[in-house]
Amino acid sequence: MGYQGQRRVVPPQSDLDDRETLVSEHKHKGETCRQSAAVFNVVNSIIGSGIIGLPYSMNQAGFPLGILLLFWVSYITDFSLVLLIKGGALSGTDTYQSLVNKTFGFPGYLLLSVLQFLYPFIAMISYNIITGDTLSKVFQRIPGVDPENLLIGRHFIIVLSTIAFTLPLSLYRDIAKLGKISLVSTVLTTLILGIVMARVVSLSPHIPKTEDAWIFAKPNAIQAVGVMSFAFICHHNCFLVYGSLEEPTVAKWSRIIHVSTLISVFISILFATCGYLTFTGFTQGDLFENYCRNDDLVTFGRFCYGVTVILTYPIECFVTREVIANVFFGGNLSPFFHIIITVIIITVATLVSLLIDCLGIVLELNQYKENR
Repeated sequence: MGYQGQRRVVPPQSDLDDRETLVSEHKHKGETCRQSAAVFNVVNSIIGSGIIGLPYSMNQAGFPLGILLLFWVSYITDFSLVLLIKGGALSGTDTYQSLVNKTFGFPGYLLLSVLQFLYPFIAMISYNIITGDTLSKVFQRIPGVDPENLLIGRHFIIVLSTIAFTLPLSLYRDIAKLGKISLVSTVLTTLILGIVMARVVSLSPHIPKTEDAWIFAKPNAIQAVGVMSFAFICHHNCFLVYGSLEEPTVAKWSRIIHVSTLISVFISILFATCGYLTFTGFTQGDLFENYCRNDDLVTFGRFCYGVTVILTYPIECFVTREVIANVFFGGNLSPFFHIIITVIIITVATLVSLLIDCLGIVLELNQYKENR
């Protein structure tokens, strides 16, 4: 009797099965959320800011050839993103830098570290400039607001967006936590796409088509590929996104990339087509510059675009911080240094963006480094 009272009570088999089922369902739900976050992070990296120039790439390449090139660039992006992770798995490396170090040695590691830091860092500067320029135009459209008011000036907007949004979001340690932010950014991008589609219906009949509107190919096709590549490039953060998965495997990553690329190319093709069909040979590098300043619907689109750029910014900050962590801290940052380095990176990027008014200089420098 006494022995029976002291022995451990074993739960019935049905209770054990229920517990295992609950644990399995919880694990599966967490894994699904991580994969969804990875998809939205990749989509946000691809179409976050570069999408606005895709109609111009159609103008540069010729509309039929431009569509073919856009499919080709998306295929190359899909193939290379999977190939990078396969290379990491085969070489036993888990970062872009360590993969290059394994392949090309220390000189390649140093070169890649410099380029991998500069590309997202310059992107952060350009995002700040885009945010300030775009949202200042939006706020000037508010009735009763003085266009000379400092509170709607580009400098104030850059500082405010940095303190209120980009800095807090960039302080996350796990890039998977940006999944919901990237989802919001993707939704806003689809809203912008809807506005462009609405305007192709309302404006296209009233805008004369240029003589070379439907020519198959134009001499500036190479420049068009540069614009498309700039829009689709996201290789610098693929290891970060891959590492955020619950149980990362090459097969799982391949599915994520295929889905992300399909979503991105679908939105990109529609956006490029509608934008070009509206203005044909008059299409500018920034599609919003083609529309009238007093168009309220397009003004709302500009606002969505400005917010999208703000929400894309933290992903680039993650990459710059990871490069510094790998080079100087062995890949591990304490909570203190995590905060300090993040604040320093964002502060420097903000100061530079406040001093530079011309976005063209920044984008040209970034495209030069991409081509290198």
